[in-house]
Amino acid sequence: MSLSFPRAALSCLALASLASFAHAQQPALKVGLMLPYSGTYSALGVAIENGFKLRVQELGGKLGGRDIEYVKVDDESDPAKATDNVNKLIKRDNVDVIIGTVHSGVAMAMAKAAKESGTVLIIPNAGADAVTGPMCAQNIFRSSFSNWQPAYAMGMVAAKEGKKTAMTITWKYAAGDESVAGFKEGFEKGGGKVVKNLTVPFPNVEFQALLTEIAAAKPDAVYSFFAGGGAVKFVKDYAAAGLNKNIPLYGPGFLTDGTLQAQGDSAQGMLTTLHYADGLNTPRDNAFRTAYATQYKLQPDVYAVQGYDAAQMLATGMTAVKGDIGKKAEFAGAIEKAKIDSPRGAFTVSKAHNPVQDFYLRKVDGMENKVVGVAVKGLADPARGCRM
Repeated sequence: MSLSFPRAALSCLALASLASFAHAQQPALKVGLMLPYSGTYSALGVAIENGFKLRVQELGGKLGGRDIEYVKVDDESDPAKATDNVNKLIKRDNVDVIIGTVHSGVAMAMAKAAKESGTVLIIPNAGADAVTGPMCAQNIFRSSFSNWQPAYAMGMVAAKEGKKTAMTITWKYAAGDESVAGFKEGFEKGGGKVVKNLTVPFPNVEFQALLTEIAAAKPDAVYSFFAGGGAVKFVKDYAAAGLNKNIPLYGPGFLTDGTLQAQGDSAQGMLTTLHYADGLNTPRDNAFRTAYATQYKLQPDVYAVQGYDAAQMLATGMTAVKGDIGKKAEFAGAIEKAKIDSPRGAFTVSKAHNPVQDFYLRKVDGMENKVVGVAVKGLADPARGCRM
């Protein structure tokens, strides 16, 4: 006895097979990594890339069913080169998504190019408030923080500790300006007063004249925003001047993350606020730390976590659209609705695409930024100017 199928049924089967084959044959997802691989932030760029690739590896090397092809660009933390660098990735390399960067000035140029081209951009560090403020867009996301968030949390902490006057010191660039503004808002809301803002040009690390000014003014506290090599030099110089004995130095966690070994005794006892800390001792964080140390023979820091979570956010969107990153509304909607299971603790993403997350109060103890408690729970950036 012979079996026969209607011709229409056979055609449907053939079309279904072709569609399935086409889906399986989707080209690799081109991921542009625009990060600092030289200069003061080079270690940060490497940690972000490591974290990102670790999560992709854990997901079997595919996102939304697509293999991953990486294209790397060293942004040199130079805003003057940022537009050319990001346009090479978008126009020459035709990347599907860009991951970057650390420097806020560079990130602003990247956000502008991404907004104009519609390319998906996930920022794994740079906290420029405008990215999730006036520059916010459906295709722009952040897996880290806004500059306002940890600074505002630290201002609240300093005020609660009874400090009445403070001075701030930072590099004169977007991240520094926004960080000290966030601290001032939190500190003055709590009853304190910022009496003076001191700045040095980026990436200048000559602090002596300003340390002399702090010593003469005798504020109750100093809030400082530096990272990488600049953070190492400032914390050591502050201690060498003897200021840490009488005027506590506060800052966002970047002051001591990834820098403790170089800072040595100078950083001991310092309080910072950040969305990550050593010794969280949760199953999720312990698994992440073990996997990272096994893979890279290094201990992870906040930059590695942010890279890891950039991959988690990308994976969430890619799964929802079954690999078709061109479905921008569905991609964004999936991330907006998701709860990201991060080593830092689960977080959600605001309508402006910035994490809504807990900020920890941490104290430097040996080579660790140990948790003292939660400074502010579920802190959302105000996203001022976002019209999305």
